Amino acid sequence: MRMYDCTTAPSPRRVRIFAAEKGLDLELVQVDLRAGEQFSATFRAINPDCVVPVLELDDGSHLTEIVAICDYLEAIKPEPRLFGPDAAGHATALMWNAKVEQQGLAAMQDAFRNTTRGLRGRAVTGPDGYEQIPELAERGLKRVAAFYRKLDARLAQAEYLAGDQFTIADISALVLVDFAAWMKVGIADDEYNLRRWYQNVSARPSASA
Repeated sequence: MRMYDCTTAPSPRRVRIFAAEKGLDLELVQVDLRAGEQFSATFRAINPDCVVPVLELDDGSHLTEIVAICDYLEAIKPEPRLFGPDAAGHATALMWNAKVEQQGLAAMQDAFRNTTRGLRGRAVTGPDGYEQIPELAERGLKRVAAFYRKLDARLAQAEYLAGDQFTIADISALVLVDFAAWMKVGIADDEYNLRRWYQNVSARPSASA
């Protein structure tokens, strides 16, 4: 297996952390997003959506969505279980992962892509160009702050987002917090539970993947 990656992008990092937790060594092929390599004819043939990550299987087929890629890795190497230990845990991990994606990562992406000069005309990932809307960036930052409060409340009830076990939801949330910090959005001083959780998960060896 090989994965089309970009070390500076949050999305493929989620898969790298997942694979590291599994002890899987993926061959990484770097795609230079800043240079627009994702829009080349060669890469479009691999993924017409022009985004990373992409997992290339041994038969030459490709998986292009983060959760789908991680689900495949979970299937070929079930332990440690990162989608929850049982049916309820599985559903809870997927539920919180979706919340992180929809309420956290999507909001942070709006803040980033609608303010970064190098992304003018590229405010949305993918093959089509869209102009930046500054108001979406402002709203995105407010949404992230509100979501952090929700995460803090959840983590007052459990060690990890899905309960007692580290899952894909924690991986996604870790990447969110690091992405937000890069944009100078930090954990509030009174969000003690979120801070405790972050110190815990960011100390895992996989966090450096």
